[in-house]
Amino acid sequence: MALNIEDYALLSDSQSAALVGRDGSIDWLCLPRYDSASMFGALLGDEEHGRWLLAPADPTATCTRSYEADTFILSTVWTTATGSVEVVDFMPHSEDRADVLRRVHGVSGSVEMTEDLRIRFGYATTMPWVRQVQTADDHGLVAAAGPDAIIVRGPELHAADHRHVATFSVAAGQDVDLQLSWYPSHREPPVALNFSVTREITCTWWRDWARNCTHEGPYHEEVVRSMLVLRALTHETTGGIVAAATTSLPEQRGGHRNWDYRYVWLRDAALTLTVLLAHGYESEAKHWRAWLLRAVAGDPNDVQILYGLAGERYLPERELSSLPGYQGSGPVRVGNGAVDQFQSDVIGEVMVALHDAREAGVTENEFSWPLQLALAGFLEENWSRPDQGIWEVRGPAREFTHSRVMVWAAFDRLVRGATEFGLHGPMERWKRLRDVVRREIEDRGFNRARNCYTQYFGGDEVDASLLVLPQVGFCDANDPRMLGTVAAIEADLLQRGLVLRYRTDAAVDGLTAGEHPFLACSFWLVEQYASSGRDADAVALMDRLVGFANDVGLLSEEYDVEAGLQAGNTPQALSHLALVRAADAIARSTGIAGAAATHDAPTRVSPDSL
Repeated sequence: MALNIEDYALLSDSQSAALVGRDGSIDWLCLPRYDSASMFGALLGDEEHGRWLLAPADPTATCTRSYEADTFILSTVWTTATGSVEVVDFMPHSEDRADVLRRVHGVSGSVEMTEDLRIRFGYATTMPWVRQVQTADDHGLVAAAGPDAIIVRGPELHAADHRHVATFSVAAGQDVDLQLSWYPSHREPPVALNFSVTREITCTWWRDWARNCTHEGPYHEEVVRSMLVLRALTHETTGGIVAAATTSLPEQRGGHRNWDYRYVWLRDAALTLTVLLAHGYESEAKHWRAWLLRAVAGDPNDVQILYGLAGERYLPERELSSLPGYQGSGPVRVGNGAVDQFQSDVIGEVMVALHDAREAGVTENEFSWPLQLALAGFLEENWSRPDQGIWEVRGPAREFTHSRVMVWAAFDRLVRGATEFGLHGPMERWKRLRDVVRREIEDRGFNRARNCYTQYFGGDEVDASLLVLPQVGFCDANDPRMLGTVAAIEADLLQRGLVLRYRTDAAVDGLTAGEHPFLACSFWLVEQYASSGRDADAVALMDRLVGFANDVGLLSEEYDVEAGLQAGNTPQALSHLALVRAADAIARSTGIAGAAATHDAPTRVSPDSL
């Protein structure tokens, strides 16, 4: 059975990702892209669904692990009765190949190691054809099935009941290298990489990237790690930013809220772009804008809320029978049915991000403003349509307040593009629409009896997405209406001091009730607290939230407060970007510069006192 979610560390080459368990097993690996079919799928089943274990044979061995500073090179130090070893795992940074490298370095004494390789291509649907290859210059185990092939180099592996195993001893000062390389099955295997040289190149690349992060203030280490996670989830070649590295990790164990997050949501990618810009990463902004132009090219009426890494549009959702699900929580889904939804807030997030890019000095090109004009035309005709909202509800479409606020933000940024940057467009019409949308929100999206904005027009429920209103400039964090909304969120949505997205038993989403607090929403509350002068609450909640990260600084989507466990897909871009915003807000509220950004300040919250 798979380990707890927090027991996994991420490896990334910015093309794909692997999850390595605390037990030394790679239980999730999709090559050559994040959204490729898994070859190791034990994360969503057990070892028979594919894994690559490398660990001491001693079952009583203990370990500690950490990333080499500002990289995704993972160091795991194992201690046994006979000695200790360090296992170094990483994926080389490269645009033209896909590899996982592992080295066992003897630290003291002598340690017997076990390697257990179980290759299951195609989400565990295909057992590969395996053969040993031996030449004067090379040797390894080659496995192929359909379009996929890998070569595994290292200690000689022996077949044993649909798996391949090896045992070897490592003495102090000795290095044993292992390497897995994916390649199209119709080609020859790629040449072996030099471990030490490749490690140095990869280490330098990650550290050079992290060095450009312009953050000072509290939570610096957490901010840098979160920025690295966002970079790790950004596809090097295309510029697409995936929402998470995994699919179908349940929001609630035994529930059915299991979704595939290995795609590019315009919303999440736009929010990531804003955070990257706030911390000095303009080249990433240009890369993502180029991706956006390619992905949404064509008729604005065809704009989707999510795309594949290269802008693919056809992402039908289907359930897999080959994988039983994480710790028995099925179904396992590939693709995402939300691709067919209408979510009007997405265009607002895109407009805000592109305006932030302008403010950061990213110059317009011949396509970027025309794209926004086309999106503006679509929004003018469709802004009043009910939609599925930020949480992609699978119940009836509604007039969600957050969606309308983001429509307001879209028209606001269009007006500012014209007034502040001299860009041409029907500014007066945009101004009128902006005012119409605001009046409608105040008239229909604010419940005077409760003194709060509501989840949707005419309702009395609140939603954590309302915490975004000050972030996009719709109102001030200290506005009495916003403070009333915060009070309602504290009353209705706090679960042991953490924030739920909304009350699932209100039947708004068309699914069975029940989920855990959403980490990004709790960070939004931190931002609200810090922005409204509740610094002590902001710091208290922030300290609690960063404590939910695992031993290598990774956060998933949700947190099970009762069990003390992470839940949902991991690592989650939205959780990490919300952490960065919250840290910046605290830095500003305490007078310590957080980032070279022009965004509204964030806020903080307290844990069990609420």
